[in-house]
Amino acid sequence: MEEIIWFKHYDQGVPQHLDYPAVPLFHFLEESARKYPNTACTVFKGARISYRRMNRITDRLAAGLAVLGVRKGDRVGIFMPNTPQFVMAYFGILKAGGVVVATNPLYSPREIEHQLNDAGIQVMLSTSNFYKIIKEVQPSTGLRTIVVTNIKEALPFPLSTLFGLTREVKEGHRVQLQAGDLWMKDLIRRHTSDERPKVEVGPDDIALFQYSGGTTGISKAAVTLHRNLVANTLQVRAWFVNADDGNETMLMAIPLFHVYGMVAGMCLGMQLGASLVMVPNPRDLKDVLSNIEIYRTTLFPGVPTMYNAINNHPDVQAGKYDLSSIKACISGSAPLLQETKEKFERLTGGKLIEGYGLSEAPPTHCNPLLGTNKAGSIGLPLPDVEVKIVSLDDEVTELAQGEIGELVIRGPQVMMGYHNMPTETANTLRDGWLHTGDIAHMNQDGYFFIVDRKKELIKPGGYQVWPREVEEVIALNPKVLEVGVAGIPDAYRGETVKAWVVLKPGEVASEDEIKAWCKDRLAKFKIPTHVEFREVLPHTMVGKLLRRELVRQEVEKS
Repeated sequence: MEEIIWFKHYDQGVPQHLDYPAVPLFHFLEESARKYPNTACTVFKGARISYRRMNRITDRLAAGLAVLGVRKGDRVGIFMPNTPQFVMAYFGILKAGGVVVATNPLYSPREIEHQLNDAGIQVMLSTSNFYKIIKEVQPSTGLRTIVVTNIKEALPFPLSTLFGLTREVKEGHRVQLQAGDLWMKDLIRRHTSDERPKVEVGPDDIALFQYSGGTTGISKAAVTLHRNLVANTLQVRAWFVNADDGNETMLMAIPLFHVYGMVAGMCLGMQLGASLVMVPNPRDLKDVLSNIEIYRTTLFPGVPTMYNAINNHPDVQAGKYDLSSIKACISGSAPLLQETKEKFERLTGGKLIEGYGLSEAPPTHCNPLLGTNKAGSIGLPLPDVEVKIVSLDDEVTELAQGEIGELVIRGPQVMMGYHNMPTETANTLRDGWLHTGDIAHMNQDGYFFIVDRKKELIKPGGYQVWPREVEEVIALNPKVLEVGVAGIPDAYRGETVKAWVVLKPGEVASEDEIKAWCKDRLAKFKIPTHVEFREVLPHTMVGKLLRRELVRQEVEKS
């Protein structure tokens, strides 16, 4: 059997292969409740919910969801920032036999409506500040019940009182529920742990619909089984060779609606029996830094923009925050600059390592925690992950080490397929291999490097933006004749969205006008940060827009 070269560079103690128990994902919560009953599962502004209590709350919520008609296999939505209620909702849905569909809270009504209809969501759990936007789209969907929670319910006294007096009304958290909807706290209060539904949930049942841009720009749900998430959680746990079960504190600033935050943050934390310190808004750097210092957080999954912002924060540079508790951070979702890595490690004394994954297959690669990190590399495949580089032609031939081609992956965390999209599934999953659409190569030591994207996905700060989607919105503007959208390099976000616009003859428009047009039609992170007006755009001989040429011209200017 041919020797797998990347095994030589695994940290000591990381196994090449793992045994995966035939359990549902919520097994990790139940086990930590048994082993560490009094350890804080979540920490939020000083309020702590123990593992024992979180386990009981999710049992009771599962009972309530069953009374609302949630049955095994039903898709149930979550529309919340990082709060203890997100954790309650996530595991309550799974215990009821439901399938989690976590929606990005930054989405516009049009985007929310699509996911509600595509997934067939009839019940959604939401924080109160998003209640009105969901009610706005509800008539165009099959959604029948919204279960609502107010952030102040998770706050300790007297912060909950202060929140009610100063921020609740101003920030849209105080709402009057309409008929058919109910408060999450009331739903939990009405039931006991013993009433949890007697539904059999096993490793081959569906746990998650994770929406992804995939390979065409059409929003699609990657269908993920319990066994996929269990395996991935254990793979990441094996990588953290120096993690201390029952004694870690995880900073949850990476959004939990993102599969990276779910697995490398929440699920890993559950398996470790770690305390999850909730940060609802990762852009609130004061809150991020205060949580690190106050709770002495040890593990911090994040994205390059987050680490870069910390590096450049004046109070951090002035030494006003003690960040020395940080042991390890995995950076994902966008390329990590070597300068960002080195500066963050100097400031904290911890390790910042780059990893890689997709919605269709959460973490698959990572640089060693203790061993050699290669600049610009996504690292080594995790245990039980098989990786090949294949040619870009129709033959899909496996290429030799050092050659550039498409990255394809096979492993226990790879999705089952796309919901209701057999053609897309067949194109992406071929003979058990996930075709990532990313162009890469492997060096002589088994480290992988992403060279380019076969698919033209833009990742500002780790979010996913498809050029076609932004182009379609801008093209609806009556002044616009043609538009091209692509990602361009950005020192802060890693990549940002730019639009090149050709106006109709005689029309005049400004950059701010185009951005304002997008504001009500796209999530904030999808709105172009740069707009350039042109007389013509580059095309192929058959009339196809050359986005790559636009990017090339942009790079040449800089």
